[in-house]
Amino acid sequence: MKIAVPKEIIPGEQRVALTPNVIGKLAKSGFEVVIETGAGAESGHPDADYQAAGAAIAASVQELYKDAQVILKVRPPAPHPVSKKHEIELYPEGAVLICFLEILRNPEIATLLAKHKVTAFSMDTVPRISRAQSMDALSSQASAAGYKAVLIAAEASHKFFPMLTTAAGTIPPAKVFVIGAGVAGLQAIATAKRLGATVEGFDIRPAAKGEVESLGAKFVQVDLGEATESGGGYAKEVSEEARKKEHEVVHQHVAAADIVITTAAVPGKKAPLLVTSDMVKAMKPGSIVVDMAVEQGGNVEGSKPGETVQVNGVKVMGPLNLPSKMSIHTSMMYAKNITTLLALLVKDKQMQIDFEDEIVKGSCITHNGEIIHEQTKKLLN
Repeated sequence: MKIAVPKEIIPGEQRVALTPNVIGKLAKSGFEVVIETGAGAESGHPDADYQAAGAAIAASVQELYKDAQVILKVRPPAPHPVSKKHEIELYPEGAVLICFLEILRNPEIATLLAKHKVTAFSMDTVPRISRAQSMDALSSQASAAGYKAVLIAAEASHKFFPMLTTAAGTIPPAKVFVIGAGVAGLQAIATAKRLGATVEGFDIRPAAKGEVESLGAKFVQVDLGEATESGGGYAKEVSEEARKKEHEVVHQHVAAADIVITTAAVPGKKAPLLVTSDMVKAMKPGSIVVDMAVEQGGNVEGSKPGETVQVNGVKVMGPLNLPSKMSIHTSMMYAKNITTLLALLVKDKQMQIDFEDEIVKGSCITHNGEIIHEQTKKLLN
């Protein structure tokens, strides 16, 4: 069974779907792995490393996709800059594609996949259940993003993170306020603590309190008087009255912080607005705000994707694709996630897709020329 791994073509994407350390295991399972030349270069994996691990190198996309039965990618298929065709048009009919399809933001791509009879699985719709933890690419990539966001903030800040006792006096630690205590937020909290900052964490889900405090941070709590958690462990939308209570509490802590990092994002939905312009204006000049949800509409009013906006001396940063900036390790983590899902789909060296399995059913978008993912069908209707 031939696995094809193309070079990512979305601008700025440095990750690769497979890393050399997993090639040997795939070969033992009966897979022939073919990597497009240069696919791993930006994640620290040159062609020679893949060849040493047992993979073949394809010099063109035509060679790469010829007779390919499985295609592994990071980002969704897009128009190919060399062939001038959409990537999906290059795939063999009946091939299995596994990647982040980001289908809830781009449901129309499912129509093209179905038209070309590609069986597609999306890593961002894998159910968040205990049995699927090793396949949870959303979590592995979010963890890296939370880590990188803190480093970006530290670089931009004109303050030390830790308390320092010097001959010139004692320098107090920076105050970091992390909004959202999901995977990214918890990693941001842990990283800021390791750098020596005083850290506070906020989440509307009461269950997050123990996780935040276990990392040595103070949990900012507010009783919103209603349920705040939806399925899959995500925060849910709350009433207008609850939002006002949240706004009042968050405003106080944003104003007192040197660095604010917002991490609240739900796949397929617009990010909730958590930090308003009046909160940013209340911060001290020289403070930093990092909006990790900027690609989904932003948690911070006025943040702009890929830009740093100055508001009364406060830097509001909107970094893009943070996992890609950690591409060596995020590629390795993603390769583990995607090969674990692949192992679930292959039995006795044959593709055997069991739609009775919760993970398979939840992650499969198209099959046999049809869109079978219920949420995607609703979005298209």
